[in-house]
Amino acid sequence: SLVSSVSRASREKAAATSAVSYIMCRIIKSAAFSLPLLLSSSSKVIASAFLTNPHLGSTTTRRRNMSRVSAKASLDQEIESFVSKEGFGEVVSSKPMGSSGWASFRRVEVSDPDVPDFFVKSSSRSAKDMFEGEALGLKAMYECSQGEDGLRIPKVYHYGDYTNGGGSLLIMEYLQLAGRSDDRALGRAVAKMHLAEPTAEAGNPNGCFGFNMDNTIGGTPQPNGWTKGGSTQDWIEFFRDERIGHQLNLAGDSYCSKLWQNDIAPRLHTLFENVEVKPSLLHGDLWSGNIGSVEGKPTIYDPATYWGHHEAEWGMSWCAGFGKSFWDGYREVIPEDEGFLDRKPLYDAYHQLNHYNLFGGGYISSARGDLETLKRYLDKM
Repeated sequence: SLVSSVSRASREKAAATSAVSYIMCRIIKSAAFSLPLLLSSSSKVIASAFLTNPHLGSTTTRRRNMSRVSAKASLDQEIESFVSKEGFGEVVSSKPMGSSGWASFRRVEVSDPDVPDFFVKSSSRSAKDMFEGEALGLKAMYECSQGEDGLRIPKVYHYGDYTNGGGSLLIMEYLQLAGRSDDRALGRAVAKMHLAEPTAEAGNPNGCFGFNMDNTIGGTPQPNGWTKGGSTQDWIEFFRDERIGHQLNLAGDSYCSKLWQNDIAPRLHTLFENVEVKPSLLHGDLWSGNIGSVEGKPTIYDPATYWGHHEAEWGMSWCAGFGKSFWDGYREVIPEDEGFLDRKPLYDAYHQLNHYNLFGGGYISSARGDLETLKRYLDKM
C-alpha cells in the first residue's frame, strides 16, 4: 500500500543516516556543549579552566579570593548543618571534584558507616534556578526505578538555598560511575521506569502529562505545564504546543513553522489512531553521553524529566547508539506499538529543533526532513 511504502521509505532513510547522525552528534556535543555531571567517578574527570587576566589589579584579585573563601565557608557550614540535623554523625572529609561554568562539585564522607558518601553540587545562584528541577527529576526517576532490575538512580537527600543567602546546594548519593555495560539490562530497566504508575511519590498524583515545574533540555527552557487529563488527546495537545510549537517559536524558521501549522498539526491525531497513550516518566534527553553503569547496573543521568508518551524517549536515539541488545531488552517488557516508526520523525523533530536552537548549523535541515517525512505520510493516509 501507499502508506506502507512511506513507512518502508522512512525505515530505509533512518537506516542510511543513523551512523552519520550518531558520529556527528557525538562530535558536536563533545565540542560545543557540556552539561554538569550528576554522578562522578575516578574515570570521568570534571575539569574547569580558569583564564588569568593580567590587567586585573591586586585589589580585585584579593576580593575574588576572599569571595571564594567566604563561599566555601558557607558551603561547609550548610553541609555540616545537614549532616548533624539528619543524624549522620559528622563530616570526615569534603573533597573538591571540579566544576562546570555554573556549579561546583564535592564528595563528602560522614562518620556514620551506614550512610553513603554524598555528591554535593553548589552554586552562587538560587536553588530554584539551579537545582530544583534536577532534584525533582531525580526523585521521580528514583521512585520509578525501585527493584532489583531497575535503573541505578542516586537518592536525593536535600536541596535548597544557603541559610544566610548567597548560594544554594544539592546533596545526593555519591555513585561510582563507570562506562556503559549491559545494554539488554539497560533496555529492560528503562522499560520498567516507563511502566511505573504515576503516583504522588513520583510527583504525578493526577496521572497527567507534564511535570511539576518547567526545566531545561540542554540549555533550552522546556515548559512542562500539566495537562487536564492523561488521555491520548491530552498528549497530542501537549506535544503540539509545549514541545514542537515551543521549539519552532524559538527557532524562527518560517519554512518549518508553516509546514507544521498548515500540514501537520491539524492532522496530528491521525498518527495516534488505535494507540492508547499513557503517562510514562521520561528521562527526556537520553543520548549516549547520559548513560553509564554503577557496579554493573545501568544508570542514566542529566535528565530533562517529564511525564509523556514512552515513544518520545527515543527522539534522541540517533545519538544514543542503541543496538539489537538494547531493543531486545526493552521490547521484552514493552512491545512495539503499531505505527511506532511512522511517529518517530515527530519525536526526532523535537530534538533536532532543540539542537538547532542550541548549536545552529545543519540541524535545521534534519528537522525539516523529519517534518517533510511526516507530511508525506499524512498525505497518503
